[in-house]
Amino acid sequence: MKVAHVALWTQDLERQAHFWVTFFGAEINEKYCSKTNPGFESYFVNVGDGIAIELMTKPGLTQSTPDNNTTGWVHLAIAVGGAEKVDEIAGRAQEQGILVSVPRTTGDGYYEAVIRDPDGNLIEIVA
Repeated sequence: MKVAHVALWTQDLERQAHFWVTFFGAEINEKYCSKTNPGFESYFVNVGDGIAIELMTKPGLTQSTPDNNTTGWVHLAIAVGGAEKVDEIAGRAQEQGILVSVPRTTGDGYYEAVIRDPDGNLIEIVA
């Protein structure tokens, strides 16, 4: 068994797609525009190693809370292949003002940094 994909609602589909391409070198499929669900659009984002994220939007979405202390998924962790890559992504995120936690080794032994996507969702970048 494996996870087929993770879906993420966003208010700005193009901005969110650009984020995944810029920070993770993601490949994005052609935009899907539903004929039966007016206003629904999505992209599938492939970040490698079989990881797929479906970015979805439709009119009327509301923003999540900034502190992320609600029920549901808390963050997505992506292994990027080493500490140097964590540092590089964290540096770019800091330049853009989206770095939440600088690179560090956590108590459970992960070398990680935390960034926010354009909608404020947390993404752990792990070695």
